[in-house]
Amino acid sequence: MSKKYFGTDGIRGRVGVYPITPDFMLRLGWAAGMAFRSMGACRVLVGKDTRISGYMFESALEAGLSAAGADVMLLGPMPTPAIAYLTRTFHAEAGIVISASHNPHDDNGIKFFSGEGTKLPDEVELMIEELLDTPMAVVESSKLGKVSRINDASGRYIEFCKSSVPSGTSFAGLKIVVDCAHGATYKVAPSVFRELGAEVVVLSAQPNGLNINDNCGSTHMGQLQAAVLGEHADLGIAFDGDGDRVLMVDHTGAIVDGDELLFIIARDLHARNKLQGGVVGTLMSNLGLELALADLGIPFVRANVGDRYVIAELLERQWLVGGENSGHIVCFQHTTTGDAIIAALQVLMALKRRDESLAQSRQALRKCPQILVNVRFGGGANPVEHPAVKEACARVTTAMAGRGRVLLRKSGTEPLVRVMVEGDDETQVRGYADELAKLVAEVSA
Repeated sequence: MSKKYFGTDGIRGRVGVYPITPDFMLRLGWAAGMAFRSMGACRVLVGKDTRISGYMFESALEAGLSAAGADVMLLGPMPTPAIAYLTRTFHAEAGIVISASHNPHDDNGIKFFSGEGTKLPDEVELMIEELLDTPMAVVESSKLGKVSRINDASGRYIEFCKSSVPSGTSFAGLKIVVDCAHGATYKVAPSVFRELGAEVVVLSAQPNGLNINDNCGSTHMGQLQAAVLGEHADLGIAFDGDGDRVLMVDHTGAIVDGDELLFIIARDLHARNKLQGGVVGTLMSNLGLELALADLGIPFVRANVGDRYVIAELLERQWLVGGENSGHIVCFQHTTTGDAIIAALQVLMALKRRDESLAQSRQALRKCPQILVNVRFGGGANPVEHPAVKEACARVTTAMAGRGRVLLRKSGTEPLVRVMVEGDDETQVRGYADELAKLVAEVSA
């Protein structure tokens, strides 16, 4: 069955536009509470990022969950992976995250975690959607859910992050600039790195509800690049608004993307005979990552774009490490979902073990030129399926045979078609990408 509300990463959209409205969130909380209660006694953790609409949706979800008889534990602003971790440690039936990740403040969304800290199974999402279409009935007063607040959530998660590196690890002598995107990591991330001994310069950690991801964080790296150079820092770390993406900047000011970070982590595990299989990337992973891993004898497979598909592939193969070039990196040896702080710590440990700078450590991966063009469209038919677009993709693929790839896909979270062309000749690649993007825009008009 196709889903009506859930996309690849929960339910997301513009605040005030259905379904991202208080009345829908009330019903969603009730439907989720009823679904989870059908499996037994029910406690649900609710956390959020720092966008202003989070207060409104938190209250609506809380009311709906309580009306269904589910107990609610409020975490306040916390990174998405922290909610996955705390859902497990509190033995709750589910966790709910109110966040639109890397999007601006006027978007918001809902993500769910199971009691194991993983994405909800499709059948549970479908059960929630079915309940959304039924009349909302409040349980009797004596069975209403209770609501409490977890006051030590940040401290618990900070200790968990620190436990992902060997006991006694010290990053003393390392100067790091950390960009928190005015988002969910604004309290915990600086504390983690400071408590492990690093000198930390903090950027974008003054959330006001409206400035999340605003010209900062992993989607806008210029501020971090300038600060790393200005502070003569060893490296910079950029998080997105909900703390499940990480990108870095080396001491020269160069951006280090998710493919490169994934390679550094995988190479370190492989060198210590702890990789357990291979690495999962996505259709957007740079060809250079695949080639660099092959040189080390490390298997590499591509999943569909989206961390839930990376995670599903890892689970099926019983591998440990995967990720996306956007900075979603999954380290199953430590946690159950993409975790930006955990991933950053694994990179720092890999650098420490090799006694290398980030600039040195990334050299073994030579990325192929990859041009990505986002084309906005107004809905309706998927432009990727248009015959003219298909013909053009086939023609370009034939022309680049053996020297590159073409990938067009519709975003699962925004009205965009992402046009990606990759190959060994940057000028040719850029020309093909522009040509295909123009055609997509024309058939979408």
